[in-house]
Amino acid sequence: MRIVFLGPPGAGKGTQAETLSREKKLSHISSGNLLREAVENGTETGRKAQQHINKGQLVPDKIVVDIIRERIVKNDCKNGFILDGFPRTLSQAIVLDEMLKNLGNKLDMVFYFAISKESIVLRLSGRRICATCGANYHIKYVPSLEDGICDKCGGKLYQRTDDKLETVLERIKVYHEQTEDLINYYKKNGILKEIESESNVESITENILKVIDNASKSASFVNLGVV
Repeated sequence: MRIVFLGPPGAGKGTQAETLSREKKLSHISSGNLLREAVENGTETGRKAQQHINKGQLVPDKIVVDIIRERIVKNDCKNGFILDGFPRTLSQAIVLDEMLKNLGNKLDMVFYFAISKESIVLRLSGRRICATCGANYHIKYVPSLEDGICDKCGGKLYQRTDDKLETVLERIKVYHEQTEDLINYYKKNGILKEIESESNVESITENILKVIDNASKSASFVNLGVV
């Protein structure tokens, strides 16, 4: 099964992708991590990406898709994958579909994580990270025992620049501007599944698994000629 997770920053895509990866034995592919690894490892596509990064330019869609292609043709993706963080725009979705078609594949399902702006702001602006060991905290949900101090190593906690309130609001605005056409594209293709992401992590996971299991049952009935 080949799945895409869509949703604004702070919607919980990464957390759910990791859980679903374990539950369904699917590879979790983060486009951001792949791009960084390709650049660090000096692969051919990584070097092409670095040329744009050095100039302060966005990495072209074709290069990002080539990096994703290099990943999904590996053996651990034979049973499928969860693509987290890509595509972000309609043009990227079209290039991705073309690449998968050339490999004899297609996307089976796209999950859209629906969440209010207020919840995103609370989730992101409250995040804190240890400057020493990288441990993650949240001032409301996962606070440290001592304010501003890491429980694990005693290091100082800090707020990432892109988690500051004004930056979070801009990220949300840009995301919705970029993805409106993308969401409509997957709706028309009949593979978009909206997931309410305001509830707790366990409930969201349960809802995702229900959608996948129901889709699998329907596909089995079709293959058997029942429907």
